[in-house]
Amino acid sequence: MNYYDLCCRYKGQVVTISCHDGKKYCGTITHVTDTHVYLQPSGSHFGGFGYGWGAGWGWGLPIALGAIGGLALGTALWWI
Repeated sequence: MNYYDLCCRYKGQVVTISCHDGKKYCGTITHVTDTHVYLQPSGSHFGGFGYGWGAGWGWGLPIALGAIGGLALGTALWWI
């Protein structure tokens, strides 16, 4: 699957990204490069990271496109 195109299509949308290592990240896609997708954390569902959101984050938290194993729109996978 071409996650770059998928992430570009859903820029500005809330998504859940599942990585190959089993971690899941929820947030709004703020930027996409040819190597990373950037998420603005979405509430308490941005599991695995104890980081706050604020000044200095730029486009958000980067996730390598090569690490993505799945992507779902909205809250579709928040319960997993």
